[in-house]
Amino acid sequence: MLPSHDATVAAFERLLRGHRPLLTTNYVLLETAALLQRRFGLPAVRDLESRVVPLLTVRWVDETIHRRGMERLLRSDRRQLSLVDCASFVVMDTEGVEDALALDADFGTEGYRTLPD
Repeated sequence: MLPSHDATVAAFERLLRGHRPLLTTNYVLLETAALLQRRFGLPAVRDLESRVVPLLTVRWVDETIHRRGMERLLRSDRRQLSLVDCASFVVMDTEGVEDALALDADFGTEGYRTLPD
């Protein structure tokens, strides 16, 4: 069962209050912007860009990360796993990140601690 929106917002706010670095990739931002635009329109994308992105450290997926993510995706042989997630796993492993603010069960399956619990 997915955590509620309120639980996810609370976890995000705890991370901010704890001054924990918030790392993401441009692939995640692309996926998020597309989802927000489709579901809620451009005002939601503007909010993401102006209010959330400034709080994040964005790691740009380069050719190496893309290829390693693609290798991981193909090696996993799991239809529901995405290239976006696999690129995130590569970045997380490279940066030594163990926790993920993620609603996607694949992060837990891959051995990361997911927030909210």
